[in-house]
Amino acid sequence: GTMTPLNQYRFGFDPWGLILFLLVMLPNFIWFAVPAPNDILRADSATSVVDAIGSVFQVLTVASLCFVILLLTLPPCLAFILFAADRKNLLAVLFATAFAVCHLVFAVVNFV
Repeated sequence: GTMTPLNQYRFGFDPWGLILFLLVMLPNFIWFAVPAPNDILRADSATSVVDAIGSVFQVLTVASLCFVILLLTLPPCLAFILFAADRKNLLAVLFATAFAVCHLVFAVVNFV
């Protein structure tokens, strides 16, 4: 079907939207609440030479996975876009699409 015209919107709460958001964000919530006990990103290192070599391989790994990284930005965004489209919520489709573009740009700029 077609999207709902703006004059037919109603203010309400959709619990399935909240559940979708919580499921997409769950890994972030877990990491924030229970970070790794020995998070190497937050500790001083005693192996600076190995770290430098590791950094080179890290860059090479990230470069080889860029395509995958970019693809990983899309499923959460598509979940929101498809959810909004299913609800015929054009405004949410537009916002979710704009978010998807911004999220993809962020990934390209920061990880490519």
